[in-house]
Amino acid sequence: MAKNIFDCELPNDEGYFGEYGGSFIPPELQTIMAQVTTAYEEIREDPEFLKELSSLYQHYVGRPSPIFHAKNLSEKYGADIYLKREDLNHTGAHKINHCLGEALLAKKMGKKKLIAETGAGQHGVALATAAALVGLECDIHMGEVDMAKEHPNVIRMKILGANVIPVSHGRKTLKEAVDSAFGAYMGDPVTQLFGIGSIVGPHPYPRMVRDFQSIVGVEAREQFLDMTGSLPDNLVACVGGGSNAIGLFTAFMNDESVAMHGVEPSGRDIDTLGEHAATMTHGKPGVMHGFKSYMLQDEDGEPAPVYSVASGLDYPSVGPQHSYLKDLGRVNYAHISDKEAIDAFFEISRLEGIIPAIESAHAVAYAFKLAKEPNIGTILINLSGRGDKDIDFVAETYGSEYGL
Repeated sequence: MAKNIFDCELPNDEGYFGEYGGSFIPPELQTIMAQVTTAYEEIREDPEFLKELSSLYQHYVGRPSPIFHAKNLSEKYGADIYLKREDLNHTGAHKINHCLGEALLAKKMGKKKLIAETGAGQHGVALATAAALVGLECDIHMGEVDMAKEHPNVIRMKILGANVIPVSHGRKTLKEAVDSAFGAYMGDPVTQLFGIGSIVGPHPYPRMVRDFQSIVGVEAREQFLDMTGSLPDNLVACVGGGSNAIGLFTAFMNDESVAMHGVEPSGRDIDTLGEHAATMTHGKPGVMHGFKSYMLQDEDGEPAPVYSVASGLDYPSVGPQHSYLKDLGRVNYAHISDKEAIDAFFEISRLEGIIPAIESAHAVAYAFKLAKEPNIGTILINLSGRGDKDIDFVAETYGSEYGL
């Protein structure tokens, strides 16, 4: 099992998790990506880098994030439910864990600017925060639909000094934001570093982001043992690209008694292409954004349109390690609808006084279903983000239904 944030055997040297991953990019960009790989290999072994990152996690982010026993939910649903409180991190989500690593890497490589995509805005805020901290410029590409839904995060990014670039083509959401950011990065990969926001993209990003995010599981494993005297019986996390889920899962990978559940969005209709983003349910292997993984595809094999009420989950592919884990059968991939997620959003808010991100509410909703199964044991949810960013959208869209 992983004992620290850099202790994991996969992927191989070419960036593959089984048949998934790799680096499908133009030769000129591959040269730059090889430099990123080399620089990352150096810093992950550098005691000074590790000391600086550890200090920032503790004194800047506020790590370790606590585990909370949600007693009110546990009593109602009949199983002991625990929350790994990544929502309490500085910037409000798990994204800061890898953004600090990427910013420090960019600084070491002599880059002038960080560039990235964002959906829900949490990655954009975290990267803008890290860029401000280390003194780098920052460009964040964001779909216009998501900018309207997540307006508070747009303002936060601008306050932090980032340049927020609206993306107006296609469905104007996360996939198009990634397209736009990749295009801008390919225009100048020398002075910029792409701070990819999940365990996606060409090698080394799925590995690098996974390594930084695995602090979540390393902490959670020790904390849960201290609290209860045993490991959790179930881990639950939402999956879009999949960084918060893999961050929790990695430290428990060899604990066969621990069941793992990745929860993706079934949106408005799980059986209609374009009305969900359930990649693991309806996708098949394909290549996009420089890596091979499960992908929702149209009739021509191109990335299909996707939808979710959660802006951070509407992506037509998924991190390659998740595809590998699906094929192995190590992780159960389930799905939750918009309605179930919003119901869970209000349920945890009103029973525990915790307003979650809509993304995280998908995991909460699935945990409620899981809790009703006989002899299910304990459930640890990765509460990957807080819902401040979502309250205007929720009030406008669902306010009358939920008594706002």
